[in-house]
Amino acid sequence: MASEKHQPPPRIRLLLVDDEVGFTDVMAKRLGRRGIDVTAAYSGAEAIQALRGREYDVAVLDLKMEDMDGIEVLRIFKKLDPDMPVIMLTGHGSETSASEGRHYGAYDYLTKPYEFDDLLGKIREAARCAEKKKGDLPQRD
Repeated sequence: MASEKHQPPPRIRLLLVDDEVGFTDVMAKRLGRRGIDVTAAYSGAEAIQALRGREYDVAVLDLKMEDMDGIEVLRIFKKLDPDMPVIMLTGHGSETSASEGRHYGAYDYLTKPYEFDDLLGKIREAARCAEKKKGDLPQRD
């Protein structure tokens, strides 16, 4: 049908996890204005609950949070949804934490402060990569 060709692409469903409430709210609004459906979580525990209740295309996860370490949250995310790309954010960047994040399956890593367009690009790239992987998987009945 011709009308199907003109439908906009589905919105990226993003789980944004950071215990800095002001930062998280601003980022959620900015990303939302760019066509991303953002669910904000302000702690590791809240993020895990959110992932249990809904499917996301991508997660952006802060490495250092009050309640849980980002690597610990990443490990749980990968058990709950192994194919969901996770982009790690930190203001405490180090090669050790970056390599540890990648070891546990992080898609990519950004150090704060970062350019908003860099984050947006990584989110879109991760969503495309995840969609391509899903397309490569055999369909189950």
